[in-house]
Amino acid sequence: MGFVTHLDDSGHPMMVDVGSKDLTSRRAVACGWIILPNKIYNMVDKGDVPKGDVLKVAELAGIMAAKKTWEIIPLCHNLRLDHVKVRCELDELRHGIKVTSEVSAREVTGVEMEALTAVSVALLTIYDMCKGIDKGMHFEAIHLVEKSGGKSGNYLWEDRESAQDD
Repeated sequence: MGFVTHLDDSGHPMMVDVGSKDLTSRRAVACGWIILPNKIYNMVDKGDVPKGDVLKVAELAGIMAAKKTWEIIPLCHNLRLDHVKVRCELDELRHGIKVTSEVSAREVTGVEMEALTAVSVALLTIYDMCKGIDKGMHFEAIHLVEKSGGKSGNYLWEDRESAQDD
């Protein structure tokens, strides 16, 4: 079946067997943006959103989501995460909020999905906290920024972008 590792010989889904793999240090960083209407951007900037501190609640939601990734992505493994950090920052240039997550673990499989899930849930939390003000928000450029560790080695988004320019 080539590179398809989540299907058995009969085409049924399965979780990849990682039981014989060695523990190694894994790290992943992901980011994404939510673009906001002027009214919401200004309210978040001033801390005037009725539901509370949008940035801090979204950061906490992202951390919680990283820990639960295995429960919401069907074939992900349950990992013991060593570190999860989520940061939400107002981005004046894009007129929105940039969410960045960093996840690390000493594990047998990577933490990319945990980093991407953290960003996605943090963005959804921002939307949820602000939708009563204006539903005209949208998400942009949710992506893996970098990863290290594991059989596939290191990945850096900038390397991908420069390779496409050739």
